[in-house]
Amino acid sequence: MTAQFRPEQFTQVRAAQLPHRGEYGRTFDLHPALYAMTFGAYMVYIAIMAAAFADKEMILPVGIFFLFVIAGFGTPALWARIAPAPRGERPRWATFMREGFECMTGHVSAKGAMVQVLIMPVLLLVWGISVAIIAACVR
Repeated sequence: MTAQFRPEQFTQVRAAQLPHRGEYGRTFDLHPALYAMTFGAYMVYIAIMAAAFADKEMILPVGIFFLFVIAGFGTPALWARIAPAPRGERPRWATFMREGFECMTGHVSAKGAMVQVLIMPVLLLVWGISVAIIAACVR
């Protein structure tokens, strides 16, 4: 004999309290501070490369890199601003750190989401610092 159960009986109470995927529309549900950290890491990398290889011939390439990063982050920022206002309050940093992030594959802690988002910019920044140190040592 099998008993019939409704799926609602098995859902976790905590999952019902977390924001639903797509609730914030075009902002991709991540906290805006992660975008700011990523943008900052790329801009610091460009600044380090510009300082390490300072030359008048590098003005154009550095300017192009700068414009690409501005366009790469500016376009989605403008896109997010034209989205309809999200329901309820905007997520606070403390709430994001406490509750984490809901994605298609399930719940991700805030630290896990930060690692996934920031690993490439941080590694690029470390690489840029290393290259700048090596360049300074061999001159």
